[in-house]
Amino acid sequence: MGQRAIAVLGGVDVVAAEDTRHTQKLLTHYGVSAQLVSLHEHNERKRVGELIARLRNKDSIALVSDAGTPLVSDPGFLLVEQAVREDLPVRAVPGPSAVVAALSVCGLPTDRFVFEGFLPTRSGARRTHLARCVNESRTLVFFEVSRRLPGTLADMVSVFGSGREVSLVLEISKIYERISLASVGELCRRLENGEWVCRGECVLIVSGVDHTEAIETDADRLVAALTPHLSPRRVAEVAAEIAGGGKNMFYRKALSSQSSESSGRRD
Repeated sequence: MGQRAIAVLGGVDVVAAEDTRHTQKLLTHYGVSAQLVSLHEHNERKRVGELIARLRNKDSIALVSDAGTPLVSDPGFLLVEQAVREDLPVRAVPGPSAVVAALSVCGLPTDRFVFEGFLPTRSGARRTHLARCVNESRTLVFFEVSRRLPGTLADMVSVFGSGREVSLVLEISKIYERISLASVGELCRRLENGEWVCRGECVLIVSGVDHTEAIETDADRLVAALTPHLSPRRVAEVAAEIAGGGKNMFYRKALSSQSSESSGRRD
């Protein structure tokens, strides 16, 4: 942690922490004594009024997340939003960011990227989310937890195709940090073969579509990815929104795909 961050923590009236137990260890390590209050996804909405009142009274507050930068897939947005709307001073104290750190070592283009955060936990919702990104030309950045990584990679194969390049950044900034750049299909194979073990959280960086080579979404593959998880009518709505074109065409494809799946199960 930088000297500026240590100085800020030691000079504020209160530290709002995602997990006060973790932050207390940090403060103790640097010999900082400060009042701690919790601010996490379960209490942020209730806590904001109290903290904004303290800011109005000229108290200073440091916002701390467990890892990385507050608000980047971490709590704090409601507090910062309200403070900015009330023209209360908000200052950034730059520190670690998994997004930027992973991009800097991923081996994929970084001049233009879009951060998608954590994907939905259920496969159907995850595929729907990925389908909305299938034609994105910018590099895509996702966070994921280790226990969901196999399912997420499998869904990426289904939606993006097995050949899409993905950089998997594991254990970033830790002793066992590892970067694997390969097709998403190859990453699935390596994970299934136990070539490496993923613990905690990881960063998945997906190459964007090269529109000089491929502009149109593969409608059949898109429908096939969505059909097991959505009704034909919903498949048509989502697919038409993503790829363009008429809903009726996608609806017919979804009915055909659903019929084929049912026949396969009976066989």
